[in-house]
Amino acid sequence: MTLKNTFVTLSQTILPHHALSVLVSKFTHSKHVAWKNFLTNKIISHYGVNMDEALTQDLSEFKSFNEFFTRELKPEIRPLTTDIGAIASPADGVVSQSGHITQGDIFQAKGKSFTTAQLLGDEQLAEKFNDGMFTTIYLSPKDYHRLHMPVTGTLREMIHIPGRLFSVNTATTHAVPRLFARNERVVAIFDTEIGQMALVLVGAIFVSSIETVWHGVVTPPTIKTIRTWKYESNAPTLKIGEEMGRFNMGSTIIVLFEKDKMTWNEDFTAEKAVNMGEKIGQF
Repeated sequence: MTLKNTFVTLSQTILPHHALSVLVSKFTHSKHVAWKNFLTNKIISHYGVNMDEALTQDLSEFKSFNEFFTRELKPEIRPLTTDIGAIASPADGVVSQSGHITQGDIFQAKGKSFTTAQLLGDEQLAEKFNDGMFTTIYLSPKDYHRLHMPVTGTLREMIHIPGRLFSVNTATTHAVPRLFARNERVVAIFDTEIGQMALVLVGAIFVSSIETVWHGVVTPPTIKTIRTWKYESNAPTLKIGEEMGRFNMGSTIIVLFEKDKMTWNEDFTAEKAVNMGEKIGQF
């Protein structure tokens, strides 16, 4: 490990992740007008947020910074792929990694990986994705923070796995071993026409909560044991492109498919910027 990576890892490890995230949540949900406007304008100017894409552009209509951060986009801004058998991007962001799950290992960065079982918290469930395909997409503060379905699917299971809240930026991804399998996360398992698909919503420092459209806020609360919900009857079916969840502050989504079910586009590689709804793979 390089000196830089050692410093990043140590500095991240000693931080009180959850306490800081609770504090940030209070600030980002505050309805104090002056504070909300100050924070919103700072983020827009610092990160270059494109408010022309937002359905609501009048900042006074957002009651809190979090309402701005999880803003809805104009319907025509993110056209959904219409190609037959297409896999759509679940989010705006940048590809961290994509490729094959090799003997149960998912590539994180040079010299670092984690297992599917570590990510999903379930050995039996992980076996379904042996030698399958994965992608990891990072959402920066400037991005749209709602998450959508890559393909049509029926929900079968949701798992909340407690953990740390390391940052998920590039520096930390290259420094912290098994980062995405150590952070708190919500796993959603769907049945699709090409087999099972896992959508893993990974928490990060300052991410005040993760929520889904069928459950609402899943975290907080943060507890020490894994929670599981089964959807055996009246399970929701979400079509490709429909919203499935959101991050209240930014983070990362990981998508898993079973073996020999799909392929990624040739140019769908690390550091590629993607928009929600565009074609990123094929059945």
